[in-house]
Amino acid sequence: MVTKVDVSNKNLTEAINEAIAPLGGISAFIGPGDKVFLKPNFNTSDPFPASSDLALLQAVCQIVSLQKPSEIILGDSPTFFGNSKKYFEDTGAKNLESEFENLKVVFLNDEPWISKPIPKGRFLKKASIPAFIENIDKIIYLPCLKTHSWAQYTGALKLTVGLLKPIERLKLHSGHLQEKIAELNNLISPNLIIMDARSCFINKGPTHGEIKKPNLILASKSRVEIDIEGVKIIQSYQGNSLEGIAALELPQIKAAKALNIS
Repeated sequence: MVTKVDVSNKNLTEAINEAIAPLGGISAFIGPGDKVFLKPNFNTSDPFPASSDLALLQAVCQIVSLQKPSEIILGDSPTFFGNSKKYFEDTGAKNLESEFENLKVVFLNDEPWISKPIPKGRFLKKASIPAFIENIDKIIYLPCLKTHSWAQYTGALKLTVGLLKPIERLKLHSGHLQEKIAELNNLISPNLIIMDARSCFINKGPTHGEIKKPNLILASKSRVEIDIEGVKIIQSYQGNSLEGIAALELPQIKAAKALNIS
């Protein structure tokens, strides 16, 4: 199930809550004392939709905080040559620590990593992910909506690449990228996905491209379902780089479905 809410005439917090409501509301995902990890898109600090919008992060933190979690961790890692501390500071996301007393911003490239074998991995046999993930109670993905010059499309499934040790991303891009993206998702399962589709790239990407404004917030418990809907939204605009590609045939989605990834 994927819900869509038009934010054109709505407060952002209200729109997010409205999108989550048919899924049971935020209380269906977060409970008192939970340790919550929020995964944004800060591969760079380029302006939204290249990276996460501060207003959306503020709204999600506010909604989650009302459930009285023990801790909220907001974190991401950059490309091999990037600097996540700089990205969080440049976008203002680091300042969220002062707004929410139980929020901690984490630069994943500075964290310990743990190597894990990938079940049914054909192109990706193992991967290193942040060690603290194993002690997290709930995970919320916060993808942007955009096309991608190498992976064709980047949404919920592709967001998991930010949880891969940066140096291992070099090998990830050496071939069968989309299939590897799907296989990597075997290691981590978010409880909720909130996609910021107020603006999106319909070509090029992930750092720049032609911008359109669907003015939507999407929510789902399924990475595959929300990505299928995201592809269709991009395809609704003339000049998009996904034209003529059935969403179910996009390699990362097709591979994820074959692996029974939800």
